[in-house]
Amino acid sequence: MKTIGLIGGMSWESTLTYYKLINEGVRKRLGGLHSAKCLLNSVDFEEIEHLQSTNQWGKAVGILGEAAQSLEKGGADFIILCTNTMHKIFDELTPLVSIPFIHISDATADTLNEKSIKNALLLGTKYTMTEDFIKHRLNSSGIDILIPNTSEIEEINRIIFEELCMGKIATESKKYLLEVIARFQQKNIQSVILGCTEIGLLINQSDCEIPVLDTTVVHSEKAVDFSLS
Repeated sequence: MKTIGLIGGMSWESTLTYYKLINEGVRKRLGGLHSAKCLLNSVDFEEIEHLQSTNQWGKAVGILGEAAQSLEKGGADFIILCTNTMHKIFDELTPLVSIPFIHISDATADTLNEKSIKNALLLGTKYTMTEDFIKHRLNSSGIDILIPNTSEIEEINRIIFEELCMGKIATESKKYLLEVIARFQQKNIQSVILGCTEIGLLINQSDCEIPVLDTTVVHSEKAVDFSLS
């Protein structure tokens, strides 16, 4: 079994989900008392969010780069970055270590292609929805990506940072997200991507008629695959 390095804390609520899913995945495959070999470097999200909102992504590279290097020195065989948004700096992080990273969009694209899904609604932070670091990678794998309108993007971003990252689960916010999804269903989208590792705390497959792809789940599954390969 390979040792998984996790860069977490963005937010810790979603990192907890990663840890749970990865260990459940290993136990399911190997049985008995098996659990995952993993190392976690959990950063202070207040610091990271400040760098996001003030466009200081270079400083974020320094912080997460140090986290990646500490995981490599600690014995990790590969790394997963437990957040969608910080994949914005993925290409700057990977050269800082000699062990591989597993990109969250690659795990997402593989799952969508396995299901023959060719278009999807992407929900996430405003960075994830409006910039290309996630969308372009999915497009390159043959997936057509749609995003909400400007006002919806702002409200979804608010829900993520002011509620979900603070551990708050609000019924009205769940209703809002489902209304956005329902509007896009009228445009015949085939799937919805929960492209923020916190959104899965609020909605899941049982809430929707179309396939729901939670990036936290598929990223965790890919980490288990790699660990046991």
